[in-house]
Amino acid sequence: MIDLDALSLKELKQLKKEVDAAVIEYAERERRRALEEVEAFARERGLTVADLNELGAKKKRKPAAAKYANPEDPSQTWSGRGRRPRWIEAALSNGKSLEDMAL
Repeated sequence: MIDLDALSLKELKQLKKEVDAAVIEYAERERRRALEEVEAFARERGLTVADLNELGAKKKRKPAAAKYANPEDPSQTWSGRGRRPRWIEAALSNGKSLEDMAL
């Protein structure tokens, strides 16, 4: 066991650098080992890693069509997905409803 209290600041910093490098090296070794296991798994089943990637790839959604437009600036639109734009929040706080801004 290393007696950290007996080390100087310079020695502690050197030890930290060596430990950080060892952690990175260990993680890389584990990543390579896992990849080799996946490749072997795929080969046993007549697949390639690319085949597995295709299965796990997320399909991109098309952007949603605009459902609402700012009555004061029709170029500002919102699909109804995600966070409400400021102009929607402002209109709602001024008594308008989403139906008032629907396309």
